Amino acid sequence: MADQTADLDWRDGRIPISRRFDDPYFSLDDGLAETAHVFLDGNDLPARFGGGFRIAELGFGTGLNFLMAWRAFDSAGQPDTLTFTTFEAYPMTPADMATALAAFPVLAERAEALVAAIRADDGPYGFGKVRLDIRRGDARLTLPDWEGVADAWFLDGFSPAKNPELWGPDLMAEVARHTAPAGTAATYTAAGHVRRSLEAAGFAVTRTPGYGRKRHMTRARMPT
Repeated sequence: MADQTADLDWRDGRIPISRRFDDPYFSLDDGLAETAHVFLDGNDLPARFGGGFRIAELGFGTGLNFLMAWRAFDSAGQPDTLTFTTFEAYPMTPADMATALAAFPVLAERAEALVAAIRADDGPYGFGKVRLDIRRGDARLTLPDWEGVADAWFLDGFSPAKNPELWGPDLMAEVARHTAPAGTAATYTAAGHVRRSLEAAGFAVTRTPGYGRKRHMTRARMPT
């Protein structure tokens, strides 16, 4: 599976839609605002940056969440580092990623650097104080073998109704196992079975206002 790539349609020539999961990669309203609301605000970022902060993610997609985290980290002016580890079963080609990210001119410089790095090799990639590690393959296989832990998780797989494998209780248990004490997780979905799986894994879970058309989202925190 690690060598499979994303199979896409395009809406309005700029919004990628997964054919495999029949789901868009980012909000049809405003992808930047969605990422900021769900994943940055949902994990109390950038306020928590510092001390060699570590983010992990399920579903790299276009790389938008990474670019927004990188931008927020730079804006925070932290002297330390940010490590971003992401798990992706069906990576986009660099050309498709460039097309998708062209929708966000404010990220153009970082997007160009990201696409160029991915074209050059398989990583990990260094961007100044920011390090990106893309773990390609099924997260149900790659996450258990990961030796790291995260201070914050971006849970950004496709809709649980369309991609249930990325939201199952066993995988949520692995997310918890790879979360630091007092670490957090955030996701756009408020599906009951996802919240129950996170709770069963040891997170304290809250349902909070979602972005755009989504009434609710989920925030979770591990005990100290």
